[in-house]
Amino acid sequence: MKRKLNENDQPTPVAAAVETENPASTTTQADFAFPDFGLDSKLLQSVAHQKWGKPTLVQSRAIPLIMDGSDVLAKAKTGSGKTAAYLLPILHAILKRKQTVTKPSTAALILCPTRELVDQVSKNIATLTAFCTKEVQTVKLADKQSDTVQRTLLSASPDIVVATPARAWQNIKSNSMSIENLDHLVLDEADLVLSYGYDEDLRSVAAALPKGVQTVLMSATLTTEIDTLKGLFCRNPTVLDLEEADADGEGISQYVVKCAEDEKFLLMYVVFKLKLITGKCIIFVSDVDRSYRLKLFFEQFGIRSCVLNSELPVNSRIHCVEQFNSNVYDILIASDENEVLGDEDTQGVGPSNNHDSEPTSKEQAPPQKKRKASRRDKEYGISRGIDFVRVACVVNFDLPTSSKSYTHRIGRTGRAGQTGMAISFVIPSDKFRKHMPTSVETAENDEKILARITKQQAKKGKEIKDYSFDMKQVEAFRYRMNDALRAVTKVAVREARTREIRSELLKSEKLKRHFEENPAELQHVRHDGELRSARTNPELRHVPDYLLPKEGKKAITPNDVGYVPFKKVRDGKQRKGRSFKGKGRKMGGRKTDPLKSFKARSKR
Repeated sequence: MKRKLNENDQPTPVAAAVETENPASTTTQADFAFPDFGLDSKLLQSVAHQKWGKPTLVQSRAIPLIMDGSDVLAKAKTGSGKTAAYLLPILHAILKRKQTVTKPSTAALILCPTRELVDQVSKNIATLTAFCTKEVQTVKLADKQSDTVQRTLLSASPDIVVATPARAWQNIKSNSMSIENLDHLVLDEADLVLSYGYDEDLRSVAAALPKGVQTVLMSATLTTEIDTLKGLFCRNPTVLDLEEADADGEGISQYVVKCAEDEKFLLMYVVFKLKLITGKCIIFVSDVDRSYRLKLFFEQFGIRSCVLNSELPVNSRIHCVEQFNSNVYDILIASDENEVLGDEDTQGVGPSNNHDSEPTSKEQAPPQKKRKASRRDKEYGISRGIDFVRVACVVNFDLPTSSKSYTHRIGRTGRAGQTGMAISFVIPSDKFRKHMPTSVETAENDEKILARITKQQAKKGKEIKDYSFDMKQVEAFRYRMNDALRAVTKVAVREARTREIRSELLKSEKLKRHFEENPAELQHVRHDGELRSARTNPELRHVPDYLLPKEGKKAITPNDVGYVPFKKVRDGKQRKGRSFKGKGRKMGGRKTDPLKSFKARSKR
């Protein structure tokens, strides 16, 4: 609903609004239930269908304020239910308005920093409107659609438009989207919007908004960017700085491994080949080349993984995340090019991976980096906003360049009350550039970044422990690691990268409609297929017994890290025996030799 304007064209203050509200001291969640909010019965049906229990802290505080018409700025941790906190009251207002207003018009505009998050929010809207699909129309402007297609989608004046700021302003500017009757504006992951270079688009959208629009800003952190957006869109917003205390035994266990540059690959091989970590895992690397190098390295040992980066088509990225959440893949290698940088990075800590940010001088933006950035999708982001389901472990294969980015990366695990584990590789300064084929520039400042990360986590009461490997036991695997790395050359990485992009483009565009009609054939477009380096070593796929220590896998990691896997590991004793008939197998309780049982008659 719109707020009433006074004689100065300013929104009238809401009695329930408070300048700041910090319930950090009240760790217990308010005893609310979803029916207590007075939501539409169709929305309550969807909530019940999703089997949601009591609302989370951010939902119990934000929903009543948004329903009263207040501007809200809410800060809550990832996985706390921020999306539903603003969708439910907005959908309720739209359904209520439909009872009196018959003329269609766009009532809500939701802006997200990345295309992946746009798609995710659109799916959440579809879930919450499952019992009122015909009454609420939604359009997402994230796919690479032509201007004509976008104009056609917006011509029906959908109730909700979900888009990135650039797409939204493009359609507002061309008069394809009308916001004259807009009631609600939402900025999801608001602290990232300016980091992704949308400041001009946001200022243009703010200037075009009608008066009296209710604004909701959702974020995981309160930064200077939030203050800028608050002054741009909000007037006297209610600030919710929410801190939920983790329950006993819950949260993220954080570990660090200090090793040489090539030992990263060695330990990753040992961890996944011997299954020291079970469950789904996201591995963060610094750039696109690094992701393909690691994938090709895994292929030498028969370890399947899929790659997620900004060069892949948006349809392929979204499909890859969906299949990862559906347990099709266990290992996801994500390149964090659009890294979330903190205030400490302005002090010259080291090179940054954020190729899409504006350079401060000509010397800081060489022509080669500009060409690389032009091929990448600036609306790509994986370390924030995306709702990954039941991720057991996050591995910082390449340490991020800021403590803020570290926080967002490890937030992909331990969500919604689950436990998780984060392992970070750190290169000591005396081992930097000692193995050039596996070296990366950002590793030069790993120790400085680790000190800042440790300090930041200590303020939250979190401890980063050492994940100690017994390198003597792992040393037997080193020659196999060297054989695999020699096969993963720069030429192999470049060819694999080109081949993967061509393949994904084909899957994304030409086969999209076909596989929507034939879902059973989706197995033919798996994203973890082999890329095939120039030279393969089939013998590396198997681990001989002589490489393992006498004590078994536990000898490699002698310290118990206290990690409980998501998947239940079954041994062979619990499986039912099967009888096979064939050569050399048991037949009728005895072994048969196909040569001795062979009968033939001689010719006379």
